[in-house]
Amino acid sequence: MTYYRPTISDCEHFDDKGYLLIPELFTAAEAEQLRVTAHADESLKSRATTRSDAQGGSTTLALANELGDGLYARIVRSRRVAESMATFLRDEVYHYHHKMMLKEPFVGGAWEWHQDYGYWYNYGCLYPTMGSCFIAVDRATRANGCLQVIPGSHHLGRIDHGQVGGQTGADAQRVAAVLERLPLAYVEMEPGDGLFFHGNLLHRSDQNTSPDPRWALICCYNTRRNDPYKQSRHPNYTPLDLLDDEAVFATGP
Repeated sequence: MTYYRPTISDCEHFDDKGYLLIPELFTAAEAEQLRVTAHADESLKSRATTRSDAQGGSTTLALANELGDGLYARIVRSRRVAESMATFLRDEVYHYHHKMMLKEPFVGGAWEWHQDYGYWYNYGCLYPTMGSCFIAVDRATRANGCLQVIPGSHHLGRIDHGQVGGQTGADAQRVAAVLERLPLAYVEMEPGDGLFFHGNLLHRSDQNTSPDPRWALICCYNTRRNDPYKQSRHPNYTPLDLLDDEAVFATGP
């Protein structure tokens, strides 16, 4: 079986737009194993935290700074994800953290406009050479709050972030000006699709008003040369032990 590796065209698209959607990054069988594992994982809900959006909805996520030995960790370490991110960012990457976004039917809240580096800047990361891979656990549609991105917005540099509801979001006045000049894209995804995106890409999502869940696993990476200059809630550089793709789902959950 052939697993995804970035092409020159993929890298050019990532550089230009700040993101790249890869359909079927994981096969249907792999995506189903991830879905079953995640939705049966009681530890996710027990350690999840909730934040309110600007409309009063609740956004929930379960974040981990440690890799462990489970399926999520094996996906973080997989070559098709980590090695691809290293190619896009042009440096060795390490695990910064990973998280499961739990957007439940009818009650899953919105995420306000933000850049991930808008947060990570404060944790001692000097450069925005950071990125994430958003992996759809469930189907993501406009109705259940799929990701929205502003293509090319990573070229704007870091935007000031402040309190928006119970979240930290990008300066609303500046985002409004950006939206007058740059397009908005809705990223609808099937289970197993992967979205690689730059740490400075502006993105958000709407509330889930549908009867369908919209869970997603997000693998976040920092580059070796961007090792934080101070300790924070997220880890400093540690070499990532990459895992061959065929081994990711071979050992069960």
